Amino acid sequence: MDVPLKRINKFLSEVGYCSRREADKLIDAGRVTINGVIPEMGTKISPTDVVHVDGEEINNTKKAFVYLAFNKPIGIVCTTDTRVEKDNIIDFINYPKRIFPIGRLDKPSEGLILLTDDGDIVNKILRASNNHEKEYIVTVDKPISQTFITRMSNGIYIEDLSKTTKKCVVKKVNSNTFKIILTQGLNRQIRRMCEYLNYEVETLKRVRIMNIKLDMPVGEYRELTKEEFIELNTLLEDSTKVYQSNLVRKKST
Repeated sequence: MDVPLKRINKFLSEVGYCSRREADKLIDAGRVTINGVIPEMGTKISPTDVVHVDGEEINNTKKAFVYLAFNKPIGIVCTTDTRVEKDNIIDFINYPKRIFPIGRLDKPSEGLILLTDDGDIVNKILRASNNHEKEYIVTVDKPISQTFITRMSNGIYIEDLSKTTKKCVVKKVNSNTFKIILTQGLNRQIRRMCEYLNYEVETLKRVRIMNIKLDMPVGEYRELTKEEFIELNTLLEDSTKVYQSNLVRKKST
């Protein structure tokens, strides 16, 4: 019988080392080896192959996945590369297991971000075709007009990306503040949309990702509740993960 093979990025994702996207970056940087040899992108491995990242052997010894909701402060960078960024999210949280953020939130922005060591769930949440909602509260530098609301809702052409943003829900909260619900996550999307209409973002906070709501102080995190996790998996449809409770830990502001 043939030995089952899997791509190296999928292996690193499944064992909870990082997401597939991050794995590809590690492979491209030459930081991954298979049996002592730096692999090409897309290389497949067998169960007997030995994988190292930065000289550390990676084993499939996972017992329970971690799913955290974190209220990211302004100034914290959503990267797992602790060698590059001083104010990175991993060092700030200092969680006892290796985890990584699902997506990102810009350094000048604050609010909800999810972290996990379950690489499979990352792709399901980030996949744009799934239309998963993310809600933000945004304050801009001048009064919001009805034209602004209408144009933001119908989509804005982002020239350097050569694409128009998807239609979205935009509602005025007060003179200079609006709520926006996106189903895509282009780089600096909200800021770019506002800039196109000659508005400057002063504050940007993410308050919801799908069914998970921001409900903890800035700089603190909590584990997803069993009910949240069940509903999240229902929204993700094809997820087969089973919730396993872990100790809830918090970091003070």
